[in-house]
Amino acid sequence: MPKMKSNKGAKKTFKVTASGKFKRKSAYKSHILTSKSTKRKRKLRRTTLVAKSEQKRVTVMVQ
Repeated sequence: MPKMKSNKGAKKTFKVTASGKFKRKSAYKSHILTSKSTKRKRKLRRTTLVAKSEQKRVTVMVQ
């Protein structure tokens, strides 16, 4: 059976932390920023962790 290919888009999107979790960029920061408050936009700059329920799916895509 051939090897599984990793998802190259996912490899570029997610970064693995030292504890094995995945970091991701916050959503809703790409357009229509005039209607969002400055505080909200500032918080969206930060990275967040992938949810526990999605962790297995991301691991399969990245490896």
